[in-house]
Amino acid sequence: MADYVLAIDQGTTSSRAIVFDKSGSIISTGQLEHEQIFPRAGWVEHDPEEIWTNVREVIGIALSRANLTRHDIAAVGITNQRETAVVWDKTTGKPVYNAIVWQDTRTQKIVDELAADGGVERFKDKVGLPLATYFSGTKVKWILDNVDGAREKAEAGDLLFGNTDSWVVWNLTGGTDGGVHITDVTNASRTMFMDLETLSWDQGILDVFGVPASMLPQIKSSSEEYGTVHSSQLLRETPVAGILGDQQAATFGQAAFEKGGAKNTYGTGNFLIVNTGEEIVHSKNGLLTTVCYKLGDAKPVYALEGSIAVTGSLIQWLRDNLGLIKTAPEVEELARTVEDNGGVYVVPAFSGLFAPYWRGDARGAIVGLTRYVNKGHIARAALEATAFQTREVLDAANADAGVDMEDLRVDGGMVANDALMQFQADILGIPVVRPKVVETTALGAAYAAGLAVGFWQSTDDVTANWAEDKRWEPQMDAAERDRQMRLWKKAVTKTFDWVDEDVQ
Repeated sequence: MADYVLAIDQGTTSSRAIVFDKSGSIISTGQLEHEQIFPRAGWVEHDPEEIWTNVREVIGIALSRANLTRHDIAAVGITNQRETAVVWDKTTGKPVYNAIVWQDTRTQKIVDELAADGGVERFKDKVGLPLATYFSGTKVKWILDNVDGAREKAEAGDLLFGNTDSWVVWNLTGGTDGGVHITDVTNASRTMFMDLETLSWDQGILDVFGVPASMLPQIKSSSEEYGTVHSSQLLRETPVAGILGDQQAATFGQAAFEKGGAKNTYGTGNFLIVNTGEEIVHSKNGLLTTVCYKLGDAKPVYALEGSIAVTGSLIQWLRDNLGLIKTAPEVEELARTVEDNGGVYVVPAFSGLFAPYWRGDARGAIVGLTRYVNKGHIARAALEATAFQTREVLDAANADAGVDMEDLRVDGGMVANDALMQFQADILGIPVVRPKVVETTALGAAYAAGLAVGFWQSTDDVTANWAEDKRWEPQMDAAERDRQMRLWKKAVTKTFDWVDEDVQ
């Protein structure tokens, strides 16, 4: 009897395999980081082959740490960094270029060219997304336009494209030996190519982008049996039965199944998702419309999303680029050496600004510097930047929904930081709630896979498993909250219009 489900979490900085039991508790974990490749300013790449090697290794680590075999695993679920584009040769199994990461801004000229006819919202009514460097579509076009021989191979039907979920599933199910080329609706909704109503690729948009339909994966639901792990792999013959893009997976893991249910994930970036039920809601306040999940043959559930490019990666930048701290957790200790931010605001527009601004011309800024300021103030301002950005997307979500959120469920690596979570509650003016299992991204993928094979019977089981761990109540008075937000918004305006033809 298989008593566990294994989730593969292919993230921006690492790949993990996590084994869960029926209560949704973590049994074991394997994790390996992969190289962050920065060939030029604004370019961010990953090596897809390194990612696949790491995925295989972390599966072995997770199984061995719990002394488990494939016979103990009922199903495999996959969650992934969305919008990160991989293009590979289906005959050789080799990528034609590195994966272009969601944070990458090299495609801004492609965005501008496509927006010349109809503006950045040219396709938004159909796909829910503005034209931006963030999404997979422009990245695929860039590879076809700039990699020698790629367009010819694509037009001959020899190349495949997918976000990293498709790359992992294809390899896991056999690669060149019968690998399944699929994606789920949540990942497909991040390409700019999928019609939100029909849940199918839009040929007209593909023609505009110059991307052959033969490259694209088949679109599936988020929870069904797609195939089994190939006989060459450790988990051979185990059903692969769930795929959710990382932020949708976290929403699922947080049991936000009701209309109006929401969560905010604190990772490399921050992502607020609000469940809008079976209704497609088009934002008037800078949010994205996306697919939240689709279970088997059931109707799709949609969501509004506020995407923030840089939060946790700002702390990594303090560590790796500035040497201000040696480990990420030290930032909280350093921030606690001062009482406030000393008038400093850090706006981390390293990849431009995402929601609610969508300004590709913005670049990062530290403002309010005086001789009084020390590294503690900068550390505190870096943490506070995450909370300020979250407040802005929450305000946008409240405006779109017409109803103010009563509390915010949070997850991801940064929610272990008490100082940040308290400031988040303060600047929002509502309670912030952390669940007992904060690895909700991997948990959501596990639930999707387990539901498909009957390991869990319904979403009621998922809801029953969710439990609160800690709650932060707001302590800041309204006047101070308003003052802080006014200064933050002023700081944000200082990042606009930085990029032009001479500056990238």
